[in-house]
Amino acid sequence: MVLHHQLRRLTLLIPLVFWLTSSTARAKGAEESPCTITSGQRTVTLNIEPKPVRAMQELTFTLTVRPCDALPASLLLDLSMPGMEMGKNQVTLHKTNDGRYEGKGVIIRCMSHHTLWRVTIVSDELHNPAFTINVRE
Repeated sequence: MVLHHQLRRLTLLIPLVFWLTSSTARAKGAEESPCTITSGQRTVTLNIEPKPVRAMQELTFTLTVRPCDALPASLLLDLSMPGMEMGKNQVTLHKTNDGRYEGKGVIIRCMSHHTLWRVTIVSDELHNPAFTINVRE
């Protein structure tokens, strides 16, 4: 019984340690407001609607990059869970006329009820910036 309790604690701590030691930006309050990080010489802002961000509903991901020159017509957004294999979940973001990128996708519900997710913009030009967000069930 004691070993089971200790193993349970350890499995809860592993994702936290991974998250704390990762090089992602902690998007504090990302489920309530857009979050911005600096990646190289660019400012990257991620907004997810509707708010609060919930699992298993269609979400609109909006990415604003300043300056936006020399970027492709589409970018790939990768949704993953720190420390857990959740399968491939990617959203293609298409450039709009005003220089933003938009796409729709769904964040799946984690069966272990963990709520931390990593949103990585897969782009060599942007140096793969990543945001960590909380997702409500």
